[in-house]
Amino acid sequence: MKHHREFEIPWFGLKDGMHEYRFQVTDKVIEELGYEHPDFDHLDTAVLLKLDKHNGFLQLHFDIDGHVDVPCDRCGDTFRMRLWDEFDLIVKFTGENEEGEEDEEEEADIVFVPRSETILDVSEWVYEFIMLSMPLQHIHPDKEDGTPGCNPEALKLLDKMSGADEAKKRLWSGLDQFKDLDEPEKN
Repeated sequence: MKHHREFEIPWFGLKDGMHEYRFQVTDKVIEELGYEHPDFDHLDTAVLLKLDKHNGFLQLHFDIDGHVDVPCDRCGDTFRMRLWDEFDLIVKFTGENEEGEEDEEEEADIVFVPRSETILDVSEWVYEFIMLSMPLQHIHPDKEDGTPGCNPEALKLLDKMSGADEAKKRLWSGLDQFKDLDEPEKN
């Protein structure tokens, strides 16, 4: 992972209260940070970070909003998918020798940072939250008239292939009568 100064927040000099940071993240920025990106192109995402500083901890709220080009899982054609989500994270400061690992396992949304770290690098969290905002299934959204947004030719081919599966099932259906036969005894 490479450092990108725009994602570094000098928390030590901040006054208590709310602070906002905006990041524009593209697939080029993801590559510059040294992260691999799966099957997508033309990532264009705006990340709004609201940082609420308190004595001894920070409350972080990430708003993800943007678009990315991904291949459709159904038809294979590329389409523009909207990304949006919200994530909350609490950063607690520890002493030099304190680790806080026991609490970290119990509370996944809490991160422990040594007080000696005066700059908070949020690039890893920004990357993770963008990846988490992508749905697991990438399917064209339906058109306004309710029809599927997928390539019609691919949908026709998929319908034909699903009919072929039914024909295979019928071909082997006669063998069902032999399922419950006992095995012959071996001497």
